[in-house]
Amino acid sequence: MQNSPPPFFQRGPSLVMRFALFSLLSLVFLVADARFNYLRLVRQGMAVMIYPLQRGAAMPWESFDRLSGFLAAQAELLADNERLRFQRLRDGAALQTQQSLEAENRHLRELLTLRERLPRETIPAEILFSHRDPFTRRVVVDRGSQNGVVEGSAVVDPTGVVGQVTRVFPWLSEVTLISDKEQAVPIQVVRSGLRGITFGTGYDHGLELRFMPVNADLQNGDVLVTSGIDGTYPPGLPVAVVANVERNVAYAFARIYCSPAAGVSGRGQVLIVASTDRLPPNPIREEELAARRAKREGN
Repeated sequence: MQNSPPPFFQRGPSLVMRFALFSLLSLVFLVADARFNYLRLVRQGMAVMIYPLQRGAAMPWESFDRLSGFLAAQAELLADNERLRFQRLRDGAALQTQQSLEAENRHLRELLTLRERLPRETIPAEILFSHRDPFTRRVVVDRGSQNGVVEGSAVVDPTGVVGQVTRVFPWLSEVTLISDKEQAVPIQVVRSGLRGITFGTGYDHGLELRFMPVNADLQNGDVLVTSGIDGTYPPGLPVAVVANVERNVAYAFARIYCSPAAGVSGRGQVLIVASTDRLPPNPIREEELAARRAKREGN
């Protein structure tokens, strides 16, 4: 078989002539474009025509690349958010610890200042835990008889009187708070100089000033301090503030409720004040003892 068509179907110039013609035309276009830049507009027009085809051909790859980048960025953001969340938790715990340490340092500095002002020797102590009996207001501190603590010693903090040592162990002591029902503190009103005794009500934030006449010179906001007449508490320490005064002429005494000036709910350090020097003997007590001895001897 022949590769070329039969002469009957042959039209136009031969393949060689056409190849030579197109080659010459290409050379002419190349020289004209290189030397005279005649085809610039043609190239721009063709670029505009084929641009949509180029964008369509590149779109699948660009979409895949953008999707991959989005997924990678999303995973990185999630990882960063998780890391920052844990870091925030750690920083929050560290900040709370720092604030607690700063508050404790301020409290300790206040205790040192109070220790210098008190006329008696003091023993610093730390509150370990509260008493297990829910009907009492007592705490346990980490100082005992081995540290020089004795029963009856007053316990104070920078804001006022906390309580009194009621039981002493070798390395621990039990402190009864002034809000306990069995605790009484001799006080004096700063404004009027009136003396009295506060009693605990069994609640952390409750005291009662009892056996005061209805016409007693007391009003809300009066500051009560220790009078010092019992020899246990140094005079002038804040005890409470009068919160409410109820007067009823049907009763002989007024009902006076007070708010303690100090407390242990938010503090862990206190000062144990050494007991005062032995007081002179009570003459009334001595007379009673002498009368009892004489009565026994007479019998």
